[in-house]
Amino acid sequence: MSYLTLNDIENLVYNKENVALSPEKRERVTKAFDFLKEFSKDKVIYGINTGFGPMAQYRVDDKNLQELQFNLVRSHANGMGESLTPDQTRAIMICRLNTLSLGYSGTHPTILETLVEYINKEIYPLIPSHGSVGASGDLVQLAHLALGLIGEGNCYYQGEIISVSEALKMASVSKVDLQLRDGLSLINGTSCMSGVAALNLIQLSKLLHFTVLTSSIMNELTASYNDSFSKELNEAKMHIGQRVVAERMRDILKNGNVLKNRNEHLFDSSRIEGQEYFSEKVQEYYSLRCVPQIIGPVYDAYLHARKVLEEEINSANDNPIVCADSQSVYHGGNFHGDYIAFEMDKVKIGVTKLGMLVERQINYLLNHRLNQKFPPFLNAGKLGFNFGLQGMQFSAVSTAAENQSLSTSVYIHTIPNNGDNQDIVSMGTNAALQTQKVIDNTFEILSVQMVAIAQAIDLDGSLENLSTESQELYRFIRKHIEFVKEDEPKFENLKNIKEALITSKERLQ
Repeated sequence: MSYLTLNDIENLVYNKENVALSPEKRERVTKAFDFLKEFSKDKVIYGINTGFGPMAQYRVDDKNLQELQFNLVRSHANGMGESLTPDQTRAIMICRLNTLSLGYSGTHPTILETLVEYINKEIYPLIPSHGSVGASGDLVQLAHLALGLIGEGNCYYQGEIISVSEALKMASVSKVDLQLRDGLSLINGTSCMSGVAALNLIQLSKLLHFTVLTSSIMNELTASYNDSFSKELNEAKMHIGQRVVAERMRDILKNGNVLKNRNEHLFDSSRIEGQEYFSEKVQEYYSLRCVPQIIGPVYDAYLHARKVLEEEINSANDNPIVCADSQSVYHGGNFHGDYIAFEMDKVKIGVTKLGMLVERQINYLLNHRLNQKFPPFLNAGKLGFNFGLQGMQFSAVSTAAENQSLSTSVYIHTIPNNGDNQDIVSMGTNAALQTQKVIDNTFEILSVQMVAIAQAIDLDGSLENLSTESQELYRFIRKHIEFVKEDEPKFENLKNIKEALITSKERLQ
């Protein structure tokens, strides 16, 4: 690995591509370890011959230095809550490997080589979701990763949860023997929040693609005017996201024939002469005509978050920093997770807004008083006796509301701890995990919208008049659910649509 990008992480995690430690990076890591070993012999250096956190004032005898590293790992491996997924854990391990390979941590090269083996042979130590405050890094979660590397605890292996010791025997892999400051270098960093954040951004790029696509189709279904996403209107504003979304909408809708041209309707004096009231809306509801202005900022937030994430995972984010080139060790706070925490909060708010946009568009299709076109709740049966998509709407609204309740900032919810040594913290992993939940929820809301869109297309009989991409989406939806006429449970269909969206290769990059 050289400079690790989000695309690299996607290939390494979802395509299970193997990782490797280049000879150049191994040489740099070895150089830093050898320097630190010699440099630390007659000096007091945090994490090597001192206690940790507020106990750093205590010097540790030379005879106990190796055991000190094991004590650190074991004492901090006390997380709680559900375990992170295998994909999240793999992403975390890749992020930790990359930052340690920069050669600023003084880690013994066998630590990195063992990490490579674990990743490539898919041995993923169980990492609990609760424990990190994200300020001296993700101490608790990364301690569980380190616990696995020393052959203790449990792990995912070959689709099962088994003991690490058993997995090592089955995979013919050896555990590591911690040296110098290996325990601290493994747990003192932002790799847990970063790994989770990376997968969040991959999923967000899919959400952005599908929400632009469904919003475009919504404009077709309602025969909206086409100037809301015109080049002229949207380039009157400077925002990149707005322009990208509008351009994508124009591309999606380029060969449909149901949108209205304002020049042919309200700008045609022969058609409007003498009219005092216009039965068709002069301007559509905001959820239809403000799509570039609503999704655009979320796209901009995605681009910035991606930049920040890639900078973080290619940085040395532990403490102290070992610099063999300048022959010194520097103490500071590179482990602080504010960069990731702040970006995840912004992304979470943006995704919540995406879900609210989708929910409003669902409501527009289901509320006959608004659309003045479709039967109530897109009901294809007998009104009063059958209920159409009424039950699905409840799920969409409930889930959108949960997202709203989760969108309070985590970044500002610092709580001092660790004897007030950590007096201000980032809560970055909490931010990343809550963002993951909001993204997952939004795929559920989107799944309901997909069903509503296909139902509306069939009720309207408009499929052949829609754009090519709209027709392709319709066929995608119909692979997972048929036209809804009778009142039957469709929760399995919704689940299947959600899974298809999550595993899709489509992106708004």
